[in-house]
Amino acid sequence: MEDEFAFISKITPEETYQKELVRGIGDDAAVYSGADHMEQVVCVDTMVEGVHFRRDTLSPYQIGKKGLAINVSDLAAMGAIPTYYLVSIAIPSSWTEEELTQLYQGMNDLAKTYQMDLVGGDTVSTNDVLVLTVTAIGKVERGRARYRDQAKPGDLIFLTGYAGTSAAGLDLLFEKGFTGPFSREEQILVKSHQEPTPHIAEGRILSTLNKRISLNDVSDGVASEANEIAEASQARLIIERDKLPIHDVMYTYPPEKQLDYALFGGEDFILIGTLPKEDVKEVEAEFLSQGLMLQVIGFVEEGEPGVSLLEENQRNKVEKNGYNHFKKRG
Repeated sequence: MEDEFAFISKITPEETYQKELVRGIGDDAAVYSGADHMEQVVCVDTMVEGVHFRRDTLSPYQIGKKGLAINVSDLAAMGAIPTYYLVSIAIPSSWTEEELTQLYQGMNDLAKTYQMDLVGGDTVSTNDVLVLTVTAIGKVERGRARYRDQAKPGDLIFLTGYAGTSAAGLDLLFEKGFTGPFSREEQILVKSHQEPTPHIAEGRILSTLNKRISLNDVSDGVASEANEIAEASQARLIIERDKLPIHDVMYTYPPEKQLDYALFGGEDFILIGTLPKEDVKEVEAEFLSQGLMLQVIGFVEEGEPGVSLLEENQRNKVEKNGYNHFKKRG
């Protein structure tokens, strides 16, 4: 890339969506106005080439789309409405301007879905690998943000989608390469890894209902996210093996492989949470009325904070063994 400023001009969106935006890209900082009845929600994630993504499993377009999706999923877990995002990118010479344009197009297309405005960022060069940092901003009604520390004994645990499909899709990409060949069922799994869908609609339902709800997104696996809720709430979560929602296309895998993907795979970007048992029917009905999924997978009880798997009347502790970027693999 020869001209940084020309490139920035090229990837600057031609339209904006948020009426609160006063000044977007073009000055030293963006300006937007708040609303008295809303609270602002901010999150940030960094993706490093070779650690968080590989170019033989994701296209540049999909890398960009996923880079934003990770953050949008965090907003979903808070019950927030996505509004703005900023992008900081460190670019090595191994990336062409065309590939970078595709990367930004991936973010732009996902942003259009949620009417998010790109309001700034930074572009630098690096001698190593590409590093993509995305900051996302959202808003939620005052007092309605969802947190991890609201689980109490007697609550039920739920998921808002299928667990393990992304991890299965990644393994298929490792096995067969970016272009496959993949069967129809395998294509579903691969797509779930390459272009996951954040559960914003589900998070919004859970934020607007006047219920006590804990919430987390499944980025590092059900086991890891359930443990985070257990630790924050100082409660014990019991996951029932036969209630975990496994997509039909995964039934060709051995049961233990399905379980491993579901508990420890990560990057499904569904939501996991808890709510009082007496509220489950009402919340299920609201999800069903909007064509959305809510599956009860277990319950909360008193005890030492942690997570156990209940299978054939046997309980086994489930460690927080989701994907850890700083843990040596193999």
